[in-house]
Amino acid sequence: MITNRIFRFRASAPRRSVAVLATVSVFLMFAVCPAAGWGNAARPAGNGGEDTVKVDTACADVAVSEPDLLWPLNVQSRLEVLLQSEIFETSTVGLMVYDLTADSVIFKHNERQLMRPASTLKMMVAVAALDRLGKDYEFETALLHTGEVEGGVLRGDLYCRGGFDPAFGSSDLDRFVDSLRALGVDTIIGDLYADVSMKDGDRLGEGWCWDDDNPVLSPLLVSGENDFAGRLLGRLRRAGIVVEGGLKTGNTPRRARKLCAIRRPMTDVLPRMMKQSDNLYSESVFYNLAASAADGEPATAKLGRNVMNRLIERLGFKPSRYYIADGSGLSLYNYVSPELEVAFLRYAYGNDGIYVPLYQVMPVAGEDGTLRSRMRRGYARGNVHAKTGTVTGVSALAGYCKAANGHVLCFSIINMGIRRASTGRHFQDRVCEALCRP
Repeated sequence: MITNRIFRFRASAPRRSVAVLATVSVFLMFAVCPAAGWGNAARPAGNGGEDTVKVDTACADVAVSEPDLLWPLNVQSRLEVLLQSEIFETSTVGLMVYDLTADSVIFKHNERQLMRPASTLKMMVAVAALDRLGKDYEFETALLHTGEVEGGVLRGDLYCRGGFDPAFGSSDLDRFVDSLRALGVDTIIGDLYADVSMKDGDRLGEGWCWDDDNPVLSPLLVSGENDFAGRLLGRLRRAGIVVEGGLKTGNTPRRARKLCAIRRPMTDVLPRMMKQSDNLYSESVFYNLAASAADGEPATAKLGRNVMNRLIERLGFKPSRYYIADGSGLSLYNYVSPELEVAFLRYAYGNDGIYVPLYQVMPVAGEDGTLRSRMRRGYARGNVHAKTGTVTGVSALAGYCKAANGHVLCFSIINMGIRRASTGRHFQDRVCEALCRP
């Protein structure tokens, strides 16, 4: 006997009409339970009645909810209407919606087309980082020294070793200075070294435009600026500590002893990376991901891409079909698909250690981050948690929402070939409203 079975559709052909699919739904119910018939089944009640068709024959325990049957059909119909917009006479869109509760595709359109993800790539980087490094991972910037301290004099060198902490600021420099003062140091007879060996020497990403507001890819920054050693030297002098040597670049020797370490947890980096779409923060996560596979060698974008590719392969896709050039989505060379983004979102949803921290840091429609001024009215407000993406000619949105029937959905929408980003944003907002409303 078939028990407790709910009939739902996997939308492999979303372009069918609602009427036809609704008819097929009823037919399938009776095909599974041939003994069932309108003569011995409770008919759907009218207004104010129940919404369930119950069969009281050999399949008496099978219940088919009309809202469950009609909801995906309604969503598909709404999205089909949106795809008739005149904006697609000169542009294209890739779109995929997945019902995580029912484990089925709701809608797909150009879902396998290679497209530039813009900053929705940050979502993929965050998923990979939470998967490999974990939410408790820490970005470390350390101050070390060689030599000995005697009578307030350090006869040795100072080393600032960078770990690409994007949030390192002036107050952290003060902690470095305080650690020297705590030792009673007032004079340093030696040099001040900046150790940037954590990553390679590339300070710009592959495929970045020269006229973009690009972050500096250095593992040793203060408030995002590439003048760490100079800023520290100024702080030391203001504190009355004399440095008799010069500013240099070099690797920290093994014999060096740690004076102070500033550790920043992943949970302090992800909010700005995701909600504010900060490119520097995302690149720092990407290069720390690369460093985890560098085996003591400098981290590179290629190593970061390899880590991402291994996850792509685990998800059942061929990495050679895609290209991840950087960690922020700035590059013109990035190419993924809506289907791949949905696969990352599905993978995250199945792992609480990834999904919980990821969901918390995604912009919320009409409330915060890059979605603060979008979807401020309607069913999508406060419901859609998604990463935005914008570069010239591209607007994208990828994330989660809850449908009116209580199902959790994930989606990816990538608009390409648009002259104005607002055109893509407006379309995406209408898609989200279509997913969320009854």
